[in-house]
Amino acid sequence: MEGLLQISGARLTAEDLIAFEQDIAQLFDAGLIRSPVHLAGGNEEALIDIFKWIDPKNDWVAVQWRSHYHALLKGVPSQEVKQAILDGRSIAMCFPKYRVIASALVGGIAPIAMGIAWGIKRGGKRGKVWCFLGDMTAKTGIVGETLQYAMGHDLPIQFVIEDNGKSVCTDTKAAWGEPVIPSSSAPVRSYQYEMSRAHVGTGTWVRF
Repeated sequence: MEGLLQISGARLTAEDLIAFEQDIAQLFDAGLIRSPVHLAGGNEEALIDIFKWIDPKNDWVAVQWRSHYHALLKGVPSQEVKQAILDGRSIAMCFPKYRVIASALVGGIAPIAMGIAWGIKRGGKRGKVWCFLGDMTAKTGIVGETLQYAMGHDLPIQFVIEDNGKSVCTDTKAAWGEPVIPSSSAPVRSYQYEMSRAHVGTGTWVRF
């Protein structure tokens, strides 16, 4: 993260994040969550490290459908995150009060994040937007156009590619070939990890 000011250390540990997702998994298996959930796993340490650079007060976090960890690390109280999941909002968790916003549409969060970044720049405000995307989503046209526009207008936005090598069960590299390495001036960072959970749900059938 060259050129960035480190804000503070993360308060949550990897064990805290894992325990939260395990609790949600048990609630889902018990039939108490009557909507899709996308549980995270395997990227706890990577995210904790990234969130050390995110200003909890002034920065925005823009995420897709696998966003429990991001909301918790941004400072949304665990009970609020849990209640949102129980209310059926696991894949579209928005907490404007904490500057967390999400979209369940593939690539849909990118232009939303860009719009927030424009607002920050035009308003002369502090902070930036951190936009988290999956590796396959990062290949879509909407993300490419958003990145080009953000760079062209020097917007305060940082894209983070969460690379688990797959889109559901499709191998990203097999589908797209060798990745194109972004220019060193592009506001793009990435980390690689191996998912320790199913793409959606818990991998078991649930009867309601």
